Amino acid sequence: MPIRRAIQRDEQAIQHWRAAVWPELRKRARREHRVLVFEDESGFYLLPGLVRTYAPEGRTPIIREKQTRDHLSVMGGMTPEGKVYTLARQESLNGLHTIEFLIHLRKVAGQRLLVIWDGSPIHRRTEVQEFIAQNKGQIWLEAFPGYAPDLNPWDEGGWNHLKHVEQLNLACRDLEELHEQFHLAVARLRQKPHLVQAFFVQAGLTI
Repeated sequence: MPIRRAIQRDEQAIQHWRAAVWPELRKRARREHRVLVFEDESGFYLLPGLVRTYAPEGRTPIIREKQTRDHLSVMGGMTPEGKVYTLARQESLNGLHTIEFLIHLRKVAGQRLLVIWDGSPIHRRTEVQEFIAQNKGQIWLEAFPGYAPDLNPWDEGGWNHLKHVEQLNLACRDLEELHEQFHLAVARLRQKPHLVQAFFVQAGLTI
């Protein structure tokens, strides 16, 4: 199966981030007693993610699905220790949701954070920058190099596992059921911190 990669990628910058920037971030987090959190967003649709499964020979399984693009918008946080934090909403995410998630992280993960995320527009909103300024010293932000989703353990690890392992071939009737099933899937993932740590290894990040 081919892997998609943007032609705008700077492979040298990405390798430098893995080899030099990431170890320094880990040292800084330990030195300043900060919790390292990798953040990302994704969508979970009522249309099920289909994967191969068992069935009687010659009888292709049929999944009855609701033909719609309705979906949950999810913001996730993941730590090298195997912790997982999420915020799910039945609407598109914006800067206010970003602030809400950062407040949530400070409550459940730790008051002093080092958050690593991409250049999504919802991270750059004025209200987000004002919130960070008001909490100066408590939340430190670090950005990934451009066009490098593979550096984030969420991208090819966490989201893929939730969609195609924990919720394989799942067809929900409405967003409420999908919301419930999503939280059950996250709860199962939280019971597997070794698997979460494997997502970091898959991203080429030493933990």
